[in-house]
Amino acid sequence: MELLREIDGYCERLDASYWAEPVNAVTNVAFMVAAFVMWRRSAGVPLASALCVALGMIGLGSYLFHTHAQVWAAVADVAPILGYILLYIFAVNRNVWRMPWWMAALGAAAFISYAVLTVPIWQNLPVLGVSAGYIPVPVLIAIYAVLLWRRYPELARGLLTGVSILVLSLTFRSIDDALCDRLLIGTHFAWHLLNALMLGWMIEVYVRHIRAHPLEGVERAR
Repeated sequence: MELLREIDGYCERLDASYWAEPVNAVTNVAFMVAAFVMWRRSAGVPLASALCVALGMIGLGSYLFHTHAQVWAAVADVAPILGYILLYIFAVNRNVWRMPWWMAALGAAAFISYAVLTVPIWQNLPVLGVSAGYIPVPVLIAIYAVLLWRRYPELARGLLTGVSILVLSLTFRSIDDALCDRLLIGTHFAWHLLNALMLGWMIEVYVRHIRAHPLEGVERAR
């Protein structure tokens, strides 16, 4: 059955056993910690709280993938990441750009087409090409930061900080296999740690903006 097909995609995994990737599995606790911290800091900002739930689900999905390492677990790994991305875009569209909810939702949904169309561009990049599926994310965040710079410079700086962390995180994800001969546990665990930091930081950036601009951050129906 395809859903039960085993996947061996990381340096640390040497066999199909449950604990074949102990470091990659355990470091997913970083997502849980980030989700817990930001849950407490995002009280009163509903979309930020929803992002914290998505962040916790990312940790759970990644844990399942690095222990079971089967197709179904890969879906459980990727789905919460996509959910977080779409929700974050919706939140910014809605409460920063102040779009009507339907326009904010359409803008978020458009990310999927944007990613599909641009991934082939990034596949030929040195080093980061193996993580081409994720590169549309920092590119889009950078575009938002540039567009928002004059209106909300503090928010834009926060977004660019997130881009910097994510690019570093993607680098560690991308060099995992290349360094396998010299580092037996690989570097994928650093992707987890830095990604947890970045995703938590992105929620912090959003929460700070909403609290600094409460009238613009009111989630009102249109």
